[in-house]
Amino acid sequence: MALKYIDEAKLNGQKVIARFDFNVPIKNEKITDTTRIDSALPTIKYILDNGASKLIMMSHLGRPDGQINPKYSLKLVASYLAEKLKQDVVLTETAIDSSVKGIINLPKHKIILLENVRFHAEEEENDAEFAKILASYADVYVNDAFGTSHRKHTSVYGITQYFKNNSYGGFLLKQEVAALMKITDNPTRPFMALVGGAKIADKIKTLERLLVNVDALFIGGAMAYPFLKAQGKKIGASLCSESDYELAKKILNQSSAPKIILPVDHIIAKGADAPAEICKGFDIPDGMMGFDIGPESIKLFEQKIAPAKTVFWNGPMGMFENENFAKGTFSVAKILAELNAFTLVGGGDSVSAVNKSGVASRISHISTGGGASLEFIEQGQLPGIQALKFGI
Repeated sequence: MALKYIDEAKLNGQKVIARFDFNVPIKNEKITDTTRIDSALPTIKYILDNGASKLIMMSHLGRPDGQINPKYSLKLVASYLAEKLKQDVVLTETAIDSSVKGIINLPKHKIILLENVRFHAEEEENDAEFAKILASYADVYVNDAFGTSHRKHTSVYGITQYFKNNSYGGFLLKQEVAALMKITDNPTRPFMALVGGAKIADKIKTLERLLVNVDALFIGGAMAYPFLKAQGKKIGASLCSESDYELAKKILNQSSAPKIILPVDHIIAKGADAPAEICKGFDIPDGMMGFDIGPESIKLFEQKIAPAKTVFWNGPMGMFENENFAKGTFSVAKILAELNAFTLVGGGDSVSAVNKSGVASRISHISTGGGASLEFIEQGQLPGIQALKFGI
């Protein structure tokens, strides 16, 4: 069954309940990055412009662990949405308190934002009764929260059983699925991937899936050190757990291991706050830690990736938050921006690096969901999207 999107829905006079991903960073009572809310605006505006009588929005923010916690309130999100939409946005006290239906039924309130669904433990438990209450608010369900669609949570999964023929994907979900299918379904070749970050264990399934499909797999960041150690190289005091070392050995024993390209030099230091220096060659001296790929690795990566027609990048090449260790990650962002290829970047750190390096506009698609995009690549599907298609 094909996934139905919002532009196929009859919305006139209907109450619409929609799940978005408004999980934005907040510091000193200010939203520091509004990207996730801005990405939802096309779907929100479409619902409002096409005759919906009510729009009831749901989201989580942070990890309140099923407890009401003012720190994770959506009040700043409600204020920002009201400003962008130039309409009142009413924030409820909780997602299921007794006043919610009363607010929904008041003619003057058209846009309602339910308070953080994760204030209720039932959200992450995919609780049937919680789903039933949320579903009772509306006639049509929309999921535009790609970043949480890999979770079997009530507001993205369980709720769909009450909207068997009235469940739709939003425009952001549509964009994400279309972009990821260019990676998973017959990518234009050469198809290459860059994977960084800290732990192999977190990305083992993705690495194994990518190794089968790609023409080359570049590994950087702390993830590279277990692979280098498994090849017999010295990695000094660099991050390398025993479990990651064993996983690296296992991957290097696979028939597709020759596709892996590792750093050939490093930026090293005694610690994150110590002076940085270039380590020429593979071996890192005792007592020193690798914090970034070195200049020769950047040149090698640039040369090897040049012929690519499809590129997926997830995870930084080093500790790019520190300017002494940022060159590798920012160089990779610029290399991707110069390619004549379909480029997809997923994962919070990689997205942040692309934005900070000033090349975001030259990347084909920047995914809003790190874990979700990885799981889509591993599985070719996500529970929240499957639920939209078939119910549960």
